[in-house]
Amino acid sequence: MNFLKLTTLGLAASIMAASAAAQPAAEPKPSVVIVHGAFADGSDWAKVIPLLQAKGLHVVAVQNPLSSLADDAAAAKRAIDAQPGKVVLVGHSWGGAVITQAGDNPKVSALVYVAAFAPDVGQVIGELGKGFPTPSGVAHFAPDPAGWLYLTPEGMSKHFAQDLPAAATAVMAATQGPILGSAFGDKVSVAAWKQKPSWYLLAEADRMIAPELQRSMATALNAKLSTVKSSHVPQQSQPAKVAAVILDAVQSVK
Repeated sequence: MNFLKLTTLGLAASIMAASAAAQPAAEPKPSVVIVHGAFADGSDWAKVIPLLQAKGLHVVAVQNPLSSLADDAAAAKRAIDAQPGKVVLVGHSWGGAVITQAGDNPKVSALVYVAAFAPDVGQVIGELGKGFPTPSGVAHFAPDPAGWLYLTPEGMSKHFAQDLPAAATAVMAATQGPILGSAFGDKVSVAAWKQKPSWYLLAEADRMIAPELQRSMATALNAKLSTVKSSHVPQQSQPAKVAAVILDAVQSVK
């Protein structure tokens, strides 16, 4: 191979390398961090997570201690901070209060509420339902001597997840995460939804958080609202619809 040919090949390689270097790196997809609610744990999302992973997303389900709003927000913050880039933060039920608090983080680009509380600054979670129909499920809270609240088997099967098979709700009752009753008296000190775009999935047959309250909160958030005919746990009964809402939020992140 002569010198001229070698020089030409070297020049071409240099041009190609320079061109490749000039191309902007592809923006990585945001991570999805999911915060579960009371009477559950991270496995509550076992049907949705594979649907998100199939789209190439990195997903983390936080394991809340359910001991206070501050403790749960701290657990969510650790998960958020551990992600390499932007985060779509998802909360179910009590987890909505947690993402409202923990979402005040520069890495969080969007919030997704799934049949969730979405309080404003200074609001007490346990008082959000005033003025709305009382959900039937709250009559099935069972406190232990230390003040932790459990959901009775009947509450789980007929009010929390009434659209799931009895075998499934029996396991959910056995593995539930109790919440310290005093947590419902905690006040939110920051409302991340005031600065972050929000999505809300309303569960129309919810017997734990009144659908009317859900709609009111979604309106206050100016959230992109979707509805699903499900119990309080659409992530278990209709995971594809829940995943679709999360993916919509992910696609909005620039």
